[in-house]
Amino acid sequence: MNDICDVLCINKDAVNHVRSQMLSDQLMADTAEIFKILGDPTRMRLLFTLAQRELCVCDLSAVLGMTQSAISHQLRVLRSARLVRYRKLGKVVYYALADAHVTQFIDLGIDHARESQ
Repeated sequence: MNDICDVLCINKDAVNHVRSQMLSDQLMADTAEIFKILGDPTRMRLLFTLAQRELCVCDLSAVLGMTQSAISHQLRVLRSARLVRYRKLGKVVYYALADAHVTQFIDLGIDHARESQ
């Protein structure tokens, strides 16, 4: 099977329509960066855990069997991408997903992975 067209035929209407819908290069790069961050299994485990409920680093460490230092490192990456948020209550810092979009990323990714099995 050949993956390219055998003849050159450009549908100008289709090309113009798609071009009019294209996003800026910066928005594409920002979106790709989010998917790059989501592409790490450890970060996905963290996000899935936080999708269940808000937790502190100690709780995350106990759930995931990781050191608090490793958890903190990954949380910094997720915070910088605005995928998680935190709140401080006394001396304890609690983490949660930033918003419903993050939950949708997780749910859609899991649904797609399940369909692919």
